[in-house]
Amino acid sequence: MRQRIAVIGAGPAGLTFARVLRRHGHPVTVFERDPGPGARPAGGALDLHEELGQRALDRAGLLEEFRVLSRPEGQAMRILDTDGTVLRDWRPRPDDLANPEIDRGQLRDLLLGPLDVRWGRRVSEVAPGTRDGVLIRFADGRQETFDLVVGADGAWSRVRPAVSPATPHYTGVTLVETSLDDVDTRHPGLARLVGDGSLAVYGVNRALVAQRNSGGHVKVYAQFRAPLDWHTDLNWHTDLNWHTDLDRHTDLGRRLDPRLGPDGHGSADGHAGLGAARGRALDLADAGAVRAALLALFDGWAEPVLDLLRHGSAFVHRPLHVLPVRHTWDHVPGVTLLGDAAHLMPPLGVGANLAMLEGAELAESVAAASGPADLDEAVRAFEERMWARAGRWAEITGAGLDRLVSPDPARALALFDEVQPS
Repeated sequence: MRQRIAVIGAGPAGLTFARVLRRHGHPVTVFERDPGPGARPAGGALDLHEELGQRALDRAGLLEEFRVLSRPEGQAMRILDTDGTVLRDWRPRPDDLANPEIDRGQLRDLLLGPLDVRWGRRVSEVAPGTRDGVLIRFADGRQETFDLVVGADGAWSRVRPAVSPATPHYTGVTLVETSLDDVDTRHPGLARLVGDGSLAVYGVNRALVAQRNSGGHVKVYAQFRAPLDWHTDLNWHTDLNWHTDLDRHTDLGRRLDPRLGPDGHGSADGHAGLGAARGRALDLADAGAVRAALLALFDGWAEPVLDLLRHGSAFVHRPLHVLPVRHTWDHVPGVTLLGDAAHLMPPLGVGANLAMLEGAELAESVAAASGPADLDEAVRAFEERMWARAGRWAEITGAGLDRLVSPDPARALALFDEVQPS
């Protein structure tokens, strides 16, 4: 008898699960809250590891298509000192396929393929143990039941509460993301600075990372240790002496964002301008204000490095949250989790890879199950394997974040040398 299977979330974990299950001839229903695949930016590139993400794609029958789309040259990594000195400049061999890069959007489209995703279906609750199976309640009032519901719906999962009371907690590190378009034509100097892969600059409790995507697009991430409410915490800004630094960057912010008035405040249309530096909260929706604040935070760094912020367009606030390192739960028949929903960890190149491999492994276990009891035992065994592996990686990435954004920038350089010796 075919089991009724649903996966919540059309990210790498959920789509890999669905593709592998479909390859084994088993129907699966994918629910996604976004109204369509292009509803929001897909995010930066991913490096898919040979033993994790690439293995998952192989099980989905998509490895060769991935190799056509991927960018092995994107594995390159350059590290600068804050004064612009090149500390490391690692480039992969032409035949190095250990961790090639692929844009998230390209990976999503590759995995989507023939899958029938029910877009615009936001889950409000998952209730196991009903007479007809696991009940999914949707925000629009509709309900459906399944024999197995797989939560692959990310950090703030609506499926997780069905098995675990755990919620993500803030790491103390915040990212602010911006981007540069058509960089090779519009900013050739920055294109040469970033190179074919990624660029990183590490300072005291802060870092700037730039990552080349396809099509001349570069993602830039300002990383720093701060309270979660740093943009409204006036005491934190005062402690950093932002007032003076922001005064120095006011004219720059005004020239790059004409909405700013002559004093750096918002103009008559209501924009907050430099916000906290003037005794008010920083408006994260005001690109000029955020740009000026970041330039103040990284004041004194090499001018070409700061140009990555000066020429950035919109700025997106991304505080980093994680789940407990050894997050587990008492097995609940009919419900399980994958990826960030199960083991949210710092974004150091492992999370999506783990999520995809988990999706492939769970799909194969489900496809091999011969009945309800066998299905439940297969899911239980999968969870045990996932917890052990994810727990190890959560410890590694947590320790890695502590070294990459720390009071001693030398710790970040040492970590690179351990992972990628020259």
